[in-house]
Amino acid sequence: MTQKPLYEQQYQNWLDSTIIDEASKAELRSISGNKAEVEDRFYQDLEFGTAGLRGKIGAGTNRMNEYIIARATDAFAKVIKSFGDEFAAKGVAIAYDCRLFSKEFSLTAALVLASHGIKSYVFDALRPTPELSFAIRRLGAAGGINVTASHNPKNYNGYKVYWQEGSQIKDDIANLILAEINNIKSFAEVKYLAEKEKYTEQYALENGLLEYIGSEIDDEFLANAKAQSLNDESLDKDIKIVYTPLNGAGNILVRRILSERGFKNVYVVKEQELPDGTFPTIEYPNPEDTRAFEYSIKLGKEKDADLLIATDPDCDRVAIMVKHDGKYEEINGNQAGVILIHYILSQMNEKNLIKPDSIIVKSIVTAEMGTLIAKKYGVEMVDVLTGFKNIFAVQNELDRTKAKTMIMGYEESIGYAVGTFVRDKDAVTSSMMFAEAAAFYRAQGKTLIDVLNELYKEFGYHREDTVSIVMEGITGQQQIAKMMEQYRTAYPRQIADMKLARYIDYRTQEALEIATGAVSKVDIEKQNAIKFQFECGSWYALRPSGTEPKIKIYACTRAETNEKSVQKLADLKETVLTELKKI
Repeated sequence: MTQKPLYEQQYQNWLDSTIIDEASKAELRSISGNKAEVEDRFYQDLEFGTAGLRGKIGAGTNRMNEYIIARATDAFAKVIKSFGDEFAAKGVAIAYDCRLFSKEFSLTAALVLASHGIKSYVFDALRPTPELSFAIRRLGAAGGINVTASHNPKNYNGYKVYWQEGSQIKDDIANLILAEINNIKSFAEVKYLAEKEKYTEQYALENGLLEYIGSEIDDEFLANAKAQSLNDESLDKDIKIVYTPLNGAGNILVRRILSERGFKNVYVVKEQELPDGTFPTIEYPNPEDTRAFEYSIKLGKEKDADLLIATDPDCDRVAIMVKHDGKYEEINGNQAGVILIHYILSQMNEKNLIKPDSIIVKSIVTAEMGTLIAKKYGVEMVDVLTGFKNIFAVQNELDRTKAKTMIMGYEESIGYAVGTFVRDKDAVTSSMMFAEAAAFYRAQGKTLIDVLNELYKEFGYHREDTVSIVMEGITGQQQIAKMMEQYRTAYPRQIADMKLARYIDYRTQEALEIATGAVSKVDIEKQNAIKFQFECGSWYALRPSGTEPKIKIYACTRAETNEKSVQKLADLKETVLTELKKI
């Protein structure tokens, strides 16, 4: 008798389980006979990595649901307890965003922790991701959980784990959690799932294992955010701003911080104002995509707004558009980062606030123009792997060594954090700082586009783009792996007039000098990413996404004119895409 494939066995196990609820079983019965759907839901366990969990909502091992959340939290609780009773007594802070089932999943996590005797501090309503990071530090918690899928499509949700520093876990803690997950052979082993009638919200509240938190944390978080400001009297606060939270968690706090800073002409996109995990006005709630600004542009034209601000559903990323010469111009993540660095460092320099040991931290796939600006002001730029868990790992270490002073961190995917009171991307504080910068330069008769053009004249014309190739499912996963392997040994040595100077493989932590063949070590943690640097200062990198089924191409060119830089970028993207299609 032929044995059924493992995914079919897992499918049947869920249907036969006494733990799985009837609604989930009914959902699974509805796909009976749909081999592709059954396989996609059960061919693997939803992968727990350093970004935690992220996937489509639904029943199955490869989906986001109560059972996957409970198992991961059970493992997290065991890891916390392994650090001792005193550490576990610190408790865990939990936040959630507007996503479907986010509130329910956050309560599930809290009740699993309660079954281990670990207290949870749960926000009384949805909150921005940076506020969770702040709350962990403010409460002295052992760690945190954030139920969010960030900017993924509406049928996704996710689960991010934080440690006591307020930043997302890295491999050391993630591997411990993963090992505990792998030790759980049945959902019946998860005490909460086996005894749900006992571990209720009422039980947790009555036993001091659940506390809801709210306005006090809001007030303290905003006070710290406002403290990052560099100017007030020199701002043109009559500037008109359109803001959209994209139906996410940023609505209240972003509007509040702008109001408290004195920006009174702030107009909110009504269709995208209130929390809604179905995102009725947009297919993909990612402000990196200019289509997310459709409603903002319309309102901007009605109000003659100077600046458009959009935050993603969990309010850790922020994008802007600027009215320039009568139309709204897109500013990508790299350009916005450059503007922010220039504004902050130029104003800190005027006020003698830059210390000799000051640093800014960015990811390896972020453009180098910020490095040139930092150098002008005597500030060191530190490169780390992609992700704010790596960016703030630098500050976490500096908390111990006091060796340097971190001003801010940023990456090209519209993630910025000013100051170190938060240890994750912070769209609340960044929204305030972009408004402040725009108002500062407006008082001088300039737009942020004018400022950017002045910087190009000084530091060279840079053009950047990120191209994502989406490949879902098991075949997509295999193809992405194949692309990365083959490109490592078969890559172009010249693209148009750009001659390759250096090839970096972050998996082997080695850099190859093309002209001499010399190989040197790269002092950055291992990651499945490769980068190619040209003699002219242009570069590109390839990296599989850590949270989505895609391979990403990061490209940046540099030239003495805008036209040349644009052409170089087109040539680079066309060549790399052609090479990848051959694989």
